[in-house]
Amino acid sequence: MAETVKIATRQSYGAALVELGNETDDFVVLDADLAAATQTGKFKAAHPSRFFDVGIAECDLMGIAAGIAATGHVAFASTFAMFAAGRAFEQVRNSIGYPHLNVKIGATHAGISVGEDGATHQCNEDIALMRTIPGMTVVVPADDVEAKAAVRAAYETPGPFYLRFGRLATPVIHGDDYAFDLAHGVVERTGSDVTIVACGLMVAAALEAAETLSAEGIDAEVINIHTIKPIDADLIAASAAKTGHVVTCEEHSVIGGLGSAVCDVLAERCPAPVRKVGVKDVFGESGPAVDLLHKYGLDAGGVERAVRELLA
Repeated sequence: MAETVKIATRQSYGAALVELGNETDDFVVLDADLAAATQTGKFKAAHPSRFFDVGIAECDLMGIAAGIAATGHVAFASTFAMFAAGRAFEQVRNSIGYPHLNVKIGATHAGISVGEDGATHQCNEDIALMRTIPGMTVVVPADDVEAKAAVRAAYETPGPFYLRFGRLATPVIHGDDYAFDLAHGVVERTGSDVTIVACGLMVAAALEAAETLSAEGIDAEVINIHTIKPIDADLIAASAAKTGHVVTCEEHSVIGGLGSAVCDVLAERCPAPVRKVGVKDVFGESGPAVDLLHKYGLDAGGVERAVRELLA
């Protein structure tokens, strides 16, 4: 059996920018002294005249990106999720969201899987924050293939985007023939007993859990909701109507993220019992990424437990 290929979506982000930059010259990339970590350094090496490092000044990063976008160009503004969504929230809201400018925020190092950097850098609140900004599209790709496609889709779609990428290398679950659709989620596995709705690295965990549950006679449907805003309400409601039970999975707080968005859909369209797999209203801590994911229940085992508890 071939070994599963694992690639961090932050690496996919850097590679996608270079590929896109080779095709067109009407966008620029900005960073805040983290180009090696965010992988935008790849774009700098390939297209130095279109790369701007503003230094450790994330609020300025967003303001400058907004100014460039106001001249008619697309601007990719890159930094860690904690700084993009947290430190620069006012600038993102007022300078990018309010005028609905063509700024694409590449937020890397999101969630618990930042690992040893610890609680101050493990942003588990960014999806919630970005969802509240009117007109902001929020995308959390599941793997390398989806991340590259999301960058291209963001470039081609007018308006502000929040693209959430991870530090940890994660399984590549899609092939080269994968057709990414910004507006629609993906049924990664069909099932009849429970719907597992996941995003980001939790999609691979949900698929692994579904295989284990299948051996126990539990048939799980796994849905990949890569675009959390605007969310694919039709797909979620249809699956919930079929299975009658829903588990949501995200590397983010259970407050305000994917789970909350799914519950909003179900409350209006198809009420069903829900269990949320995510960070339970606590701060993270320093440690190896894989160990932290396990401790906080953000792995296949955590998904399996949530499904069993819900069906019980």
